[in-house]
Amino acid sequence: MNSANLQPARIAGYDGGPLTYQARLLDEPLFWLGHLSSCIQSEEAEELLFGADYDAAGDFQRQLWERAEWPAFTVPLAADHRLHVVYRTVADDTGIDYLLHHPDWDQAEVLARDDGHFMGPGLSWPELVAAADNMLPGGSTTDPHSRLLLLLPAFGDDAVPDDAVGRLAGALRARTSVEDPETLASALLEDQGGPGPARWMVAGHGFSVNDGEYSFRNPTNLFALSADRLAQVATALAP
Repeated sequence: MNSANLQPARIAGYDGGPLTYQARLLDEPLFWLGHLSSCIQSEEAEELLFGADYDAAGDFQRQLWERAEWPAFTVPLAADHRLHVVYRTVADDTGIDYLLHHPDWDQAEVLARDDGHFMGPGLSWPELVAAADNMLPGGSTTDPHSRLLLLLPAFGDDAVPDDAVGRLAGALRARTSVEDPETLASALLEDQGGPGPARWMVAGHGFSVNDGEYSFRNPTNLFALSADRLAQVATALAP
């Protein structure tokens, strides 16, 4: 069955929609330019990302945000967990929500929000790569390059490994038409979107958290997930 035509079930505890799978968008290079635009923080990186496609990418994104339906993508994880990426195409409140859910949970947990009031990060580099590479079926794509780029705006980590630039450059080369994927990858990993890099650590109870000022996974924030939910999220995302 073609996942591009599937109607996803409502995500528990998440209001909005109608949600529609739009897997075919992942094959459109212009989609990725807009999707990754929040990850850059400099004019140089902007030029590297958009190049000569700036106007075309802008037109593509405007049409995407004007849709009545909310484009949604899913990345399956181990033990029936799911990462959902939802384009919130509501007037005056557009944004992208990154959610984690399991069928046994009463509601999905919001890991990050990519909009005018960015909340995150929600993923460390090891968690991001593990989700990209697991090859589990049942989601929008099994392609690790697409998954890496799809989840990248939810990522923030001040301890990326030496091979991260090469890994991200490979994804950019495979899914976009940017002229210098290596330099762009380096810029994306340096800027890391609105909140910037966060430091990840293991909490006293043995699960991974971060120190991001706007992160739901920072237990010192007043809006953080509860300790039991933090543990559930870390377990679901563990590499």
